[in-house]
Amino acid sequence: MSEKQRVTRKNSTPLKVYCLPEERELIESNARQAGLSVACFLREVGQGYQVSGVMDYEYVRELVRVNGDLGRLGGLLKLWLTDDVRTAHFGAATILSLLGRIEATQEEMSQVLKSVVQPRARS
Repeated sequence: MSEKQRVTRKNSTPLKVYCLPEERELIESNARQAGLSVACFLREVGQGYQVSGVMDYEYVRELVRVNGDLGRLGGLLKLWLTDDVRTAHFGAATILSLLGRIEATQEEMSQVLKSVVQPRARS
């Protein structure tokens, strides 16, 4: 199929939806809360997807940031394992405790991310 013959949303037939002014306001408000355009919001809902609010994605970004912090802690652990002088004051009990907490936090973050991101995939 050539580039000119490719089917896109822009060259497809649009759907018309008649609604009352208060219905339109509600749809627009819901789209804004989800961080989507009205067209994208209606397309998602019309295909049976559960539309998540924009706040869900902010939580995901925060969890990703925390995961990065955990990665940096892993770097410190690597320094300790290589007997770097900067981590000489770390005791084995401290390191083992830290490893356990990092692992538990990563697992918890993974579960939260799945609950936020995967509902659409299950629809």
